[in-house]
Amino acid sequence: MNGQLVQPEQKLKRDADGFLRRTVWDLFSLKSRTIVITGGARGIGLAFAFAIAEVGGNVAILDALDEPHEHFYELQNRFKDLKFKSYKVDVTKYDVLEKAFDQVVKDFGRIDGLVTAAGICTDEPFLERKPESVARCININVLGTYYAAQLAAAQMARQEPTDFNQRGGSMVFIASIAAYVASKGQNTSDYCASKGAVVSLCKALGVELAAMGIRVNSISPGYTMTDMTLDLCDRMPHLAHIMTTEPPMRRMADRTDLKGLVVYLLSEASAYQTSEDILVTGGIHAGRLL
Repeated sequence: MNGQLVQPEQKLKRDADGFLRRTVWDLFSLKSRTIVITGGARGIGLAFAFAIAEVGGNVAILDALDEPHEHFYELQNRFKDLKFKSYKVDVTKYDVLEKAFDQVVKDFGRIDGLVTAAGICTDEPFLERKPESVARCININVLGTYYAAQLAAAQMARQEPTDFNQRGGSMVFIASIAAYVASKGQNTSDYCASKGAVVSLCKALGVELAAMGIRVNSISPGYTMTDMTLDLCDRMPHLAHIMTTEPPMRRMADRTDLKGLVVYLLSEASAYQTSEDILVTGGIHAGRLL
């Protein structure tokens, strides 16, 4: 490189009227595209599978669970003209994950998008954390994201263009408000560190992969209602109080609050957006009301 320009010379493409030809419906469509979701067998990841299907996309789910949540089968029944498949995979084992991605390509033909929703969060005081527990959190949340992104990008870069995807693809990492602020009433130091790493990884890869036509963005949700969150609130009522009073909007997010955003980031609607982390927190990232 030695300080020389490494990118090919770009020519101005004159098309100031392109907006007249492409509707919002066209921009948000994921018709015929295949999206891989890690951690998609339940929770936020499964809600994303519904969102993708609702705009015409096929979904491959990679998850450590033996069986996906019952709503996965509702997804299959509701969208019979689309393709869905669930694979049991440990995202921390690269060789196993690589085989899973190879199988997805065999089953679906291609990969146009990736959502990394696989993650864990342990609540335990910093001074009591065991190295094995910390390593597990970092391995799943950070390395699992890194490995999946690397494998997805490799496939996106080598596959042939199509009418619905001329080049590259889009990746959406699921980070967290925990990358920015500590959670009141919880001790989640390693989780906070891991999600900070995910946000930074998103920014770096968005730059590095841009020349390949691959965009990388992340979503940082705040408190979000899932089966797991509700179970946590039932066991620890003080957390239910925190999660519904700390955000300025005075409620937890519903998974519905994230569906439109993940479609936006995966689709051509966000074609000029990369290396961005979008916070969906009910305002808690900006401040807390008294």
